[in-house]
Amino acid sequence: MTNKFHRDTVGDISRRSAAKYPDQKAIIFQEKTLTFYELEKQACQFANLMLSYGAKKGDRVAINAYNSHYYAISLLGLSKIGATQVPVNYMLNSEEISYVVSHSGAKIFLVEDSLLPLVESKKELFHSVQKWGLIQVGSGALPDGYFDLEKEMSQMPDDDPDMDISAEDIVQIPYTSGTESKPKGAMLSNRALMSQYFSCIIEGQYEKNDISIHALPLFHCAQLHCFLMPFIYVGATNIILHKADPGEIMKNIEKYKANHMFAPPTVWIGLLNHPEFKNYNLGSLKKGAYGASIMPMEVIRQLRRTFTGMRLWNYYGQTEMSPVAAILKPDDQFAKSGSAGKPVINVETRLMDDNGKFVRVGEVGEIVHRSGQVMTGYLNDPEKTAEAFQFEWFHSGDLGVFDNDGYLYVVDRKKDMIKTGGENVASREVEEVLYSHPEIAEAAVIGLPDPKWIEIVSAVVVPKNGAKISDKDIIDFCKVRLAGFKCPKKVFVAKELAKNPSGKILKRELREKYAA
Repeated sequence: MTNKFHRDTVGDISRRSAAKYPDQKAIIFQEKTLTFYELEKQACQFANLMLSYGAKKGDRVAINAYNSHYYAISLLGLSKIGATQVPVNYMLNSEEISYVVSHSGAKIFLVEDSLLPLVESKKELFHSVQKWGLIQVGSGALPDGYFDLEKEMSQMPDDDPDMDISAEDIVQIPYTSGTESKPKGAMLSNRALMSQYFSCIIEGQYEKNDISIHALPLFHCAQLHCFLMPFIYVGATNIILHKADPGEIMKNIEKYKANHMFAPPTVWIGLLNHPEFKNYNLGSLKKGAYGASIMPMEVIRQLRRTFTGMRLWNYYGQTEMSPVAAILKPDDQFAKSGSAGKPVINVETRLMDDNGKFVRVGEVGEIVHRSGQVMTGYLNDPEKTAEAFQFEWFHSGDLGVFDNDGYLYVVDRKKDMIKTGGENVASREVEEVLYSHPEIAEAAVIGLPDPKWIEIVSAVVVPKNGAKISDKDIIDFCKVRLAGFKCPKKVFVAKELAKNPSGKILKRELREKYAA
């Protein structure tokens, strides 16, 4: 039994915000606007609906949808009853969706209408699902076997269920993409997420008067837990876009005079290069956040020139950290260029060698963390959990180095470090040089097999609109700026780079494609 006067859970957020800012706009999605009072009532209605369908404490509810207000409503509502949200990547195919839902043991599955064909084509694979719900964004008839989520919620009582909820109850199980053949379910508790929200609010300087654009996928930890939920916590206004369309992003910044937005570097680059960029008044945007991959210094300079007065924050982390671990703040963008910043207020970060010994300042080691933000473990995978928590620290899988001022530099993912002819090459260092090339819009550096060098440094580049570039030009450009062994020996010119829905470049796919 938990003392209710100690309650500090995700489900408490909307009630507290409703008490403080009842008439303030909390969420705007398409033509729908919810005040904080209405958000809390709908979260309670969702919780009571799940209870009416037999959901109990510890049960899981999966959601496969593009962005909408239902991500926040379902997360808040499920936390109120001690149940767990399982967000599903909408880019997965039918078999992959069924794996995530079945592995999680979800009893209730909520599906957006536009994604129904994917689910219906393999419905027999969803063995754990007992109730099917429809998230109606478009128009159309309710299919057989589904309940209408909006209609059913509206008929539920809007009182907060009186449940015994603890800090260690699992609120969400996002599945990591990783490099393994099967994704892993990272169990995030109330304790982890609340600690994460405090870190983001303090380090990211979130305020009640902020108006934030949420365009990147909400099934992903970054947009949901670094931005949407903490902004709900402080009473800010949140503009949720169905998908990350550059035109819609610019249109909504101008329409709502948004002052904050998060996007990975690839999306910021896409905005700057958009043919209609100059047609919009984006002067309200004063806070910009980025993460998921390195932001080239040339792009930072261009953002500073283009968005007058906009400050930038770099968020570094991963799903298992709920997800932020370190933040590089606005004043350090140039002074500490390329850094992930310092560990956030609720995270302790060290560097460790393969034997569990801490390395000295200036030496490369694996980035490890201790924090209330760390996941509880991987669902149904004690072996991977034990591996992740070796030596009583959470192991990130990233290699990093600290400078004398305590700033963390991510050298590379362990798997992305290129070992060529006995030398180690960090792909990020080479990418920085490539992004300084005036004709390159995007670049990714990978190691490819080679009979002589074991691996060779290889670059995949996307030229800017209309630019003509050759592999010789790029190699010569790098030779002036890098040691010979770090220069690409092969260059591939591509129309685009493979990315996940969060904008992160999928180097594993690039390696598979270009190894041939």
